[in-house]
Amino acid sequence: MNDPLDLTREPLQIRRLTYADLPQAIAIERRSFPTPWSLAMFVLELSKPSGICLAALVRDRICGYLVCSRYDTVWHIMNIAVDGPRRRHGIATELLERLFERADRPGVQYTLEVRMSNDAAIALYERFGFQSSGLRRGYYHDNKEDALIMWRTVPEPRAAGAVIGEATQGARA
Repeated sequence: MNDPLDLTREPLQIRRLTYADLPQAIAIERRSFPTPWSLAMFVLELSKPSGICLAALVRDRICGYLVCSRYDTVWHIMNIAVDGPRRRHGIATELLERLFERADRPGVQYTLEVRMSNDAAIALYERFGFQSSGLRRGYYHDNKEDALIMWRTVPEPRAAGAVIGEATQGARA
């Protein structure tokens, strides 16, 4: 029996999120969050030339999106959502991988806030090297839940000599 949500059979496309995608993105947003972003919030983020906004599609339908803004030298992951029936199929992972392909440079930093109760999202971010760095008390307006603040820093490349030297020292120990 064919599962219509089986992503192993359906190719996932990741591309830039556009204004034309907003009706579908907002529908996912409203199904995903108790305090969804407004159309104006999406338009504002899409209008920032330094931001990266991505859409995930299956069969030409939006099934997830990511919105990331750049503030000075830090990337802030503002919003990431996957439609309920499509969750746990690697779509958020793919969106984050594409973001990092585009934006990662040595020393680049990313930050985000996530609900303390969102264990699945926290685990996902930790797999990508995000570490918790504090709380924003009462951050979420719907229930005054705290947000966990997470940061990720892209490592600086190590000099080849340092790696060789360390390996040599380790071998002699």
